[in-house]
Amino acid sequence: MKFKIDVELNYQVAADSTLILNIHALKTATQKILTESFETTSMISVDEFSSTQGEHRSVRLVIPKTKSITISYKAEIENYYVLKDCTHIPELKIDQLDPEIFLFLYPSRYCPSDKLYNFANNLFGHIENDFNKVIAITEWIYKNIKYRGGASNSQTSALETLTEQVGVCRDFAHLGITFCRALTIPARYFTAYAYQLKPQDFHACFEVYIDGSWILCDATRLAPLNGMIKIASGRDAADAAFGNLFGDISFKSSKINCDFSGDNFIPFNQMQQGNQAISYS
Repeated sequence: MKFKIDVELNYQVAADSTLILNIHALKTATQKILTESFETTSMISVDEFSSTQGEHRSVRLVIPKTKSITISYKAEIENYYVLKDCTHIPELKIDQLDPEIFLFLYPSRYCPSDKLYNFANNLFGHIENDFNKVIAITEWIYKNIKYRGGASNSQTSALETLTEQVGVCRDFAHLGITFCRALTIPARYFTAYAYQLKPQDFHACFEVYIDGSWILCDATRLAPLNGMIKIASGRDAADAAFGNLFGDISFKSSKINCDFSGDNFIPFNQMQQGNQAISYS
């Protein structure tokens, strides 16, 4: 499948500052960058780098004092997903996991799974099969947490989302990750451009590690799982924020668009697919 991405970000800069952006589509075995451009309205220093913490392509912009700066990112992406049959999932054996997966079993800044161990096990611990537990988790979050723009901030953790029972996609993802880790199911944060998301914006979901694959989940149900263009993954939003600001610089506005380039797009809805699941890894 082919998608076109068009992003415009606007910042106000009152003093010499550094901006680290994480908006480039990820290059993976299932996601190919056909064309790509990154431009700014000012001549500034820009360099791309990778990190050992999580999966992402970040750029560092060194911005001198100016009134404002506009950043444009455009790309054409070809990606595909694997449809996994999760009918008979073997029991997860921790002693056989690759060490790199362990990180996604531990509590993290926004996902205090150790504090929700009893809560998660009381709700979902009796369910057989990790995949069925994950489906029950996404269903519970969808029914019990209200989606409301601006309901949380950069400090909100999964524990607070559970208490307030309201949040945005970031919070839905954090709560799903937290429940899964409390049930000893590896889970990680996933950011993407999402086709058919309304209004268009950066979108957050989560992935769970089941039977050797990362399976995509989205408790918000705001966009089809097969319409995602992966940007990054990590322990939680601390590893995959689309922007980190250093200096006297503030975010002003954004325009984001993700279009499908093909003829026929058939949305994948997890709640209608039984034991079928989508993996981009």
